[in-house]
Amino acid sequence: MSEHYYSENPKVKSDPKEWSAKLREKTLRFKTDAGVFSKGEVDFGSQLLAEAFIIPESEGFVLDVGCGYGPIGLSIAASFPERIVHMVDVNERALALAAHNAKQNGITNVEIYSSDALSGITADGFAAILTNPPIRAGKETVFKFYEGAFSKLKVGGQLWIVIQKKQGAPSTIDFLTKLFGDVETIVKKKGYYILKVEKH
Repeated sequence: MSEHYYSENPKVKSDPKEWSAKLREKTLRFKTDAGVFSKGEVDFGSQLLAEAFIIPESEGFVLDVGCGYGPIGLSIAASFPERIVHMVDVNERALALAAHNAKQNGITNVEIYSSDALSGITADGFAAILTNPPIRAGKETVFKFYEGAFSKLKVGGQLWIVIQKKQGAPSTIDFLTKLFGDVETIVKKKGYYILKVEKH
């Protein structure tokens, strides 16, 4: 089986890179490496999600699931220093990079730890969960992900998702409608959808 960025321990040879990106009007410095998702730049979907996100008024932690080397979670933590942002991934190399990137950007309001989807998250009652889901892991895995997010959100909490139309946006919208009720499309751009649902 070929290896994916959602492998726990990427075996691919390390080849670190450093570069800067502007997200949410802040320039952040990122170290990336082989074996992590979108190592050469912030991928368009993650950038769109980070930029579109509006912090809910309700208090509570924010959660970035599948954080990779950290562009979404760190840009949100930098924008909202009064909130704690939990950042989780199954990929150990990505987690080490996310922790390094938090430190080098002086971002301290984050908790970065390992979790296979939402199985390793002990906290509950999140105000918001964001994800650029691992579509290549298959629809069944991604739908379980949405169910896990529903259980981890507080009432009034929001799930924000970026997904491409060609990678299953219509079936995701159907599933989320059954799970949450209304699905709001916040942005549609270049075949990408930013979807928001709220737990009632």
